[in-house]
Amino acid sequence: MGLPDTSPVPKKDSMGMDYVPVYEGEAAEDAMVRVAPGRLQTSGVRTEPVARRQVVRPVRAPGSVQLDERRVSVVALRTESFVERVENVTTGDRVRRGQPLMRLYSAEVVAAGAQYVSALNMPSGSTLATPEGARRRLENLGVPPEVLVEIERTRRIPQSFTWPAPRDGVVLERTAVDGMRAPSGEALFRLADLSVVWVLAEIPEREVGSVAPGQAVEVRPRGLPDRTFQGRVALVYPQINAAARTARVRIELPNPGGVLLPGMYAEVEIAAGGGGATVAVPEGAVIDSGTRRVVFIERGEGRYEPREVRTGRRGGGFVEVREGLAEGDRVVVAANFLIDAESNLRAALRGLAAATPAGEERQ
Repeated sequence: MGLPDTSPVPKKDSMGMDYVPVYEGEAAEDAMVRVAPGRLQTSGVRTEPVARRQVVRPVRAPGSVQLDERRVSVVALRTESFVERVENVTTGDRVRRGQPLMRLYSAEVVAAGAQYVSALNMPSGSTLATPEGARRRLENLGVPPEVLVEIERTRRIPQSFTWPAPRDGVVLERTAVDGMRAPSGEALFRLADLSVVWVLAEIPEREVGSVAPGQAVEVRPRGLPDRTFQGRVALVYPQINAAARTARVRIELPNPGGVLLPGMYAEVEIAAGGGGATVAVPEGAVIDSGTRRVVFIERGEGRYEPREVRTGRRGGGFVEVREGLAEGDRVVVAANFLIDAESNLRAALRGLAAATPAGEERQ
């Protein structure tokens, strides 16, 4: 169903009939559709005021759980050392910050430690050596603060020292073994904090303009089908995958209990398009004829005015109206098919009257 066609100039329709002329002053009233009060009560016609709303449209995409790059640490030494003993820590274990990982011997650390002890034992005011310079050398070698505190307390040269975990997290990799020589810079442990993870989703190229940082996201991991996680878009990567025509979106997700594991597949739903509030009506208020979109505005006393509108985004049961309505207009949102039928019936009767020659009685 739809409203009858109109023309600003005289013309004929597809059957060769002349359009019915409508003169200034009678057009608005003639376009009104009237519905008897009894029919209004029985048909369930309902109206709502036009308001400004956020029109949110879900964008769904596949994704996978990944580590937060900022929460990964590598345990590597800045000087050649020997691993005397590795604590009972293996790949997959959860560790706490400060928990011992291994015990090391380093000739360079022993020499620097001796210099520091000597400086600490110097009389006050001596200019031969300063504790600050000796301590800085140990810090530059990467000696943990706990070891420095122990040297200052005992004034003893450390022959070996314990290396603690630099953060809370999970051991992703362990290469350290008892008795090994560890060259400078070699990674002996790799740790990751899983309290927050990333979900990387691939959205279609056509959706790039509607997805922005800060939008709410729901994530449903395939390995945890009964759970839904809430997060937000952190970044839309500034690059398109040329082969798949997709863009990558990064979502930051709290991970209580560490149940989200790197590599998990997930279904992602982004609440896209929810920028500023805009004039919107329920989707049921808009009648789409295929060539144009129309709503009915309530004018009181059972009268309804058809109004052509230009629509925009859809989502959440609402449709954005970019032209044709103003905030506060009351539009029909239920049973508008009845009013549309009345409108088409009146249009058909007007066409029949125009097609009857003057003086000829209609049967």
